[in-house]
Amino acid sequence: MASLRFHQFTDTHLYAAATGAMRGQQTLPSFVSALQHAAQFPAPAAVLLTGDLVHDEPGGYAHLQTLLGASPVPVHLIPGNHDVPAALAASFATPRTNSTVAATLPVPSPTSPFHVGGNHTYRSGDNHWLVVMLSTQAERRVDGELGHAALAELDTVLGTHPATHALLVLHHPPTPVGSAWLDEIGLADAAAFWDVVDQHANVRGVLWGHAHQAFEGQRGKVRLMGTPSTCLQFLPGSADFALDTRGPGWRWLELQADGQIVSQVEWVPPAS
Repeated sequence: MASLRFHQFTDTHLYAAATGAMRGQQTLPSFVSALQHAAQFPAPAAVLLTGDLVHDEPGGYAHLQTLLGASPVPVHLIPGNHDVPAALAASFATPRTNSTVAATLPVPSPTSPFHVGGNHTYRSGDNHWLVVMLSTQAERRVDGELGHAALAELDTVLGTHPATHALLVLHHPPTPVGSAWLDEIGLADAAAFWDVVDQHANVRGVLWGHAHQAFEGQRGKVRLMGTPSTCLQFLPGSADFALDTRGPGWRWLELQADGQIVSQVEWVPPAS
């Protein structure tokens, strides 16, 4: 049975200027290096971009258009705390934004591969998955929140597809990652999120960014996955803000027909 493969890139922190840098790290070349590294792996059914796509500068979205605007597969985006909501929506609006994409081999829109948020179904033979892209952006806050309306919608969506394996994708971690300062700026309503998830046995995985570090965990039958940034990383286990020395990272996932998730973080080798 064929698996469904996805590539995740997160926390690209792009600036309007191609030379824009975050704490000395130029973020556009760093993201390009991650894309080039991922191109050496089997092609995915879709690409997941999980927030902090720009670093407070709407002009950075143009770089994503340039790099991924001709993608042969759908590109699903959600905002992070550094994104600009109105500019994000305007930059990537398509007729199929926030809609369900269902196909044996997903085909993007003729005009754009981008989809902001939404619930997307993917199928390969009898392998059927629901990928739910959740915005956790809270206005003028570094931490995240889903809110009552989004949680109610999530409950409805999962309940409507009880026999379909589900992967939930968000920006802010819904569980502690082991760094005190990061745990203070995770998902504020994580308890309410898990109250919903615990009612639905079809949830198989939860995927996020924001923490600029890799994370692997398990909560019952739900696999927990945090993915490093395509630019700089935060030092794991640090009580206070500290940078790691690791370079760009990204993650691939293979969603299996039995509900299992095979996944690995890939680190981009240093340039020679």
